[in-house]
Amino acid sequence: MVEPVVALIGPTASGKSSLAIALALALDAEGRKGEIINGDSMLIYRGMDIGTAKPGLAERGGVPHHLIDVLDVTEQASVAQFQAWARTAIADCRQRHVIPIVVGGSALYVHAILDEMEFPGTDPEVRTKWEGELARLGAPALHAELARRDPVVAADILAGNGRRIVRALEVIELTGSFTAKLPTPRYALDVVFQIGLSIERQVLDKRIADRVEAMWEAGFVAEVVTLAKRGLRDGRTASRALGYRQVLAALDGDCTLEDARVATVQATRRFARKQMGWFNRDDRIEWLPYDAPDLVERCQTLIRRGAQLPA
Repeated sequence: MVEPVVALIGPTASGKSSLAIALALALDAEGRKGEIINGDSMLIYRGMDIGTAKPGLAERGGVPHHLIDVLDVTEQASVAQFQAWARTAIADCRQRHVIPIVVGGSALYVHAILDEMEFPGTDPEVRTKWEGELARLGAPALHAELARRDPVVAADILAGNGRRIVRALEVIELTGSFTAKLPTPRYALDVVFQIGLSIERQVLDKRIADRVEAMWEAGFVAEVVTLAKRGLRDGRTASRALGYRQVLAALDGDCTLEDARVATVQATRRFARKQMGWFNRDDRIEWLPYDAPDLVERCQTLIRRGAQLPA
């Protein structure tokens, strides 16, 4: 029997990581075993701990985690590479009769792991051209250009995410379309369950503000200073992470640290809304209240069904 792939999804600060650990421990208690596959694009970076709410070793409760702390902040990985790593980890778990629990807030990365999704190639000359435009015009102006060329794709990319804007414009120039590369989701793996954590917007907004406040109190600024010495500014991907980008701007004198904190809250809330925009279009997700007292038990019940949710 093929072990099911369980994907725990939902907006940032909804409690996915702690639920995944609790679920894995509950599976272990009933004689099954679960391991966690990270589906977040930023948890792969070593040293990016406080700002990503990365669960520490003690918090993991002995549950193995895959795709955490695999790259330095100066390195970068494409979605295609991440897809290959995650699917390798899933196959490894299944070979050992372990249930893979994919946990992620990066909607594109979760889709890439679970669904049939191919990625077009790249062209260094075209990429360099659009990176030059990003440096010359800035991300918001380049986002406006993307919206002119493909409003559907632009709507799913934050105006400040220069890396993804450049990639979208590169693909459009190379292929004539980016939208065509985002097919109707269809699972690439057998027996997949997607469980989403639903949470009211006002509650989520407060949880995000509280999380950012806790980050600052836990020494987040010092973490960014340390990573900056290790080349964080040179990392195309890591340097754009929520919170890290804002603190780097403060360290460079572009704003105060308090401005950076407020901007981090605002940017994270916008990101959470984008996440839900992606997830709400997927009718295969079984939504459960984030604060249900029997949340773990309800997840276990879904797993015990032993059949794929409607595709």
